[in-house]
Amino acid sequence: MPGTDPIDFYFDFSSPYGYFAAEGLEDVVKPYGRSVRWHPVLIGVAMKRTGAQPLANIPVKGDYMTQDCNRLARFMNVPWCVPPVFPVSTADAARAFYAIDHHDQEQAKAFAKGIYRSYFGEGLDITDASLIQETADQVGANGQQVISDMQTPAVKDRLRKEINDSIDRGVFGSPFVIVDGEAFWGSDRFWMIKRWLKSGGW
Repeated sequence: MPGTDPIDFYFDFSSPYGYFAAEGLEDVVKPYGRSVRWHPVLIGVAMKRTGAQPLANIPVKGDYMTQDCNRLARFMNVPWCVPPVFPVSTADAARAFYAIDHHDQEQAKAFAKGIYRSYFGEGLDITDASLIQETADQVGANGQQVISDMQTPAVKDRLRKEINDSIDRGVFGSPFVIVDGEAFWGSDRFWMIKRWLKSGGW
């Protein structure tokens, strides 16, 4: 039988496929009455444990990824570009997310989408504190307070815990979606997630 627990969505703000998932996952699960918990993490930590590398750094695969993302952006009708600096550290953006999420989960999701669109839609520098603050303000959070909160031990510990928990759950890439204990890796698994939600598994 289909479950009712929230669906867990793990992603890294420097992941282009995470960007596409962030643009579409909520629409996929909405017809089934399921909510989504968003978890920005630092996939580089998991990659070090598995020996993996970012696709952009691998010959041939990196070129294919660019072509595939161009095609996927046209298919989904969302803005897309290869940022001038890619990949980048996303620790501050992730901490800002959790600083907002502590008070308002919907604002945090809107913030995540805004950061993703700034990076992969406009090619902006998401490590810039002023951009993080502006994005937080745009979604109704107090940007100045977010900048302050993201440097606190509590928020830093939250990100560290989310990363460790994700690795314990087998998360090794972005996007990574867990539905009722079943793991789905990649934005190209939306059709399968939809089928799983409809049927309760097989």
